[in-house]
Amino acid sequence: MTRDLVSGGQYIHAPDDLNRLLQDIYDEALTIKQGKVADYIPALAAVNPDYCALTLATLDGEVFNVGDTKQQFSIQSVSKIFGLMLAMERLGDDLWQRVKMEPSGQAFNSIVQLEWEKGIPRNPMINAGAILVSDVLVSHYSASKNAVLSLVRSLCGNDRIYANDEVHQSEKEHGHRNSALAHLMKSFGNIESDVDELLDHYFWQCALTMTCENLARSLTFLANDGVCPFSKKEIMSKRDSQRINALLSTSGMYDQSGEFAFTVGVPAKSGVGGGIVAIVPDFGVIAAWSPKLNEYGNSARGMFMVRELANKLGLSVY
Repeated sequence: MTRDLVSGGQYIHAPDDLNRLLQDIYDEALTIKQGKVADYIPALAAVNPDYCALTLATLDGEVFNVGDTKQQFSIQSVSKIFGLMLAMERLGDDLWQRVKMEPSGQAFNSIVQLEWEKGIPRNPMINAGAILVSDVLVSHYSASKNAVLSLVRSLCGNDRIYANDEVHQSEKEHGHRNSALAHLMKSFGNIESDVDELLDHYFWQCALTMTCENLARSLTFLANDGVCPFSKKEIMSKRDSQRINALLSTSGMYDQSGEFAFTVGVPAKSGVGGGIVAIVPDFGVIAAWSPKLNEYGNSARGMFMVRELANKLGLSVY
């Protein structure tokens, strides 16, 4: 492995030691009972709240799994990373004229902040920013969903990745606040495509479904200067991968981003489906999943597992 992993002399980088460490953290996470599933999206409310999974994928190709790591789940806002990748590829630096890169300091679906700032979202990780990114994709790709799906399948190395139709429809039926954000940006001239079309793409993208292991594998390039350690292909430039990591560090965990940087210290993104992915530069990716969310909309068990693993292995970038 790239780093020599030692935690108080108890755990080293040998595979057996990492397997034991993940299992210990997972077992402790199961004792956490706090939180509730995202019941404002009926399809997510129906998910078994007891699911729990933890994956570590390292840059030397090793993957460590514990728990329900083969169970597929809706990645929700984690999908914003994939949409942003394509938008950055198409627009380059022009993208940052339409969406900023600042922490929001407000709820991830705030309408008030968007009104104050004349329809320009604070960053691509809040809902308004991701909706703006969806507008870019719908406007610049003849088949935006196919573009995202092709990218995700390639990164996961799995052609069976799909968007869950039930979740997609549930999002559309209950996405009134997101619709309001899109129409508000349209009123300020910051949306180019048809609002219904871009919202359909956005809700579909949130419904992308994969396993914890798929998720960890898919983003290892962000820990490796833009190069996938499995295929050895350059996914994006080093500069762009650093920029995405910077956005994840400041805005990836919603209103808990500052606390996460303080207590964990790595770029990360969460979704209300209960998934969390954490990028550790020059080392690998941690992915955790458990559906019960804390008051910030982040997985309660997932937060614990990622924090414990990062702290025990000394992975903070700060």
